[in-house]
Amino acid sequence: MSPRIHGLRACRAWFRARPPAADALLGALLLAVGLPQALLERPPQDGGVWAGPDARQVALLVIASAALALRRRFPLPVLVIAVGAMVALTAGRYPPTVPEIAAFLVAVYGVAAHRPLARAALGGVVALAAVLAVLAATPGDVGLMVFLMNGLLVAGAWVLGRNLRMRRVYFAELEDRAARLERARGTDARAARIEERSRIARELHDVVAHHVSVMTVQAGAARRVIDRNPAGAREAMSTIEEVGRTALSEMRRIVGVLRTERDQGGGGELAPQPGLGDVGELLEHVRETGLAVQLWIEGEARTPSPGVDVAAFRLIQEALTNTLKHAGPAARAWVRLYYGERDLTVEIEDDGHGTATISADDAESPGHGLVGMYERVALFGGELRIGPRVGGGFGVRARFPLEA
Repeated sequence: MSPRIHGLRACRAWFRARPPAADALLGALLLAVGLPQALLERPPQDGGVWAGPDARQVALLVIASAALALRRRFPLPVLVIAVGAMVALTAGRYPPTVPEIAAFLVAVYGVAAHRPLARAALGGVVALAAVLAVLAATPGDVGLMVFLMNGLLVAGAWVLGRNLRMRRVYFAELEDRAARLERARGTDARAARIEERSRIARELHDVVAHHVSVMTVQAGAARRVIDRNPAGAREAMSTIEEVGRTALSEMRRIVGVLRTERDQGGGGELAPQPGLGDVGELLEHVRETGLAVQLWIEGEARTPSPGVDVAAFRLIQEALTNTLKHAGPAARAWVRLYYGERDLTVEIEDDGHGTATISADDAESPGHGLVGMYERVALFGGELRIGPRVGGGFGVRARFPLEA
């Protein structure tokens, strides 16, 4: 960008931030253009009809042009000043000049653009009446066409100002609507996160309830055999310790997750949730729908913590559901499980319609599927990447720690 263009943009931004300065510059330009005309041109006298230039004419032109600096803050008083200057110049038999006419039209425009309809209409009526009165008092023969053209000129300035005001109001409404939609989107996203966390809390509740049940059974067995079989009691105690630590580890992950009153009634669903051991059955159900899906397992398969087991299964389930929705009838899918030393990587890919899957959702809760994926993975300290595949299709890649 050249320095000249940069300077012009900076100057325009400066005047846009300071409207009174821009209006004052407009008045100064009108004087710079019109004042030489009023002082240097000698109008035809026609028997002394027109008065020559003098200090009174210059003063009236300066007042009318200087008042434009306040046309945004006080449009009606500025219009009154412009009308008064025009009437005084006509009464003094001075010929029309550029500053006089331009200041009057700008004042009419300012009233229409910066005041409500009632006041703007009042200003327009006053301006039109003043023009007709000035034309009627003008020396010489003024025809009907002159009245009509000047009336149309005033009406055009007024209509232009109203259109600009309506456009500003329209854009302000659009900005306000966009801001409200943005706030609503944030509210929906928060609601989706709360709903997903509530669902995760129910799943983890099932896992923890299973561990507590095991601990209760082992504690009862230890109590009964502690006198006659101390070794068996110690083994039961060791089992209780191990299961208790696992349960505490899972409980730490749901601290702070709030559950709604509706969720409180789900206490009867205490069966453990499915895990990675049920992926094969899940894929069979998916294949029954017509989607060709394959499974690869690499590394030494190990049992992750119960929460990670549920989360990984739900992630695969959600990703395949999105593939069924968006990939298309001829798509194929792949599920890969990579068991590392300390983590588990889950990949779900398809060769379908690609970026269409990124909007995976249902009609009533748009985007909640992806929000749930991110929340589920983040809850266990994992990492998630979602996006189009190179060469077409869509992919989901998540890394979970194997241990709590």
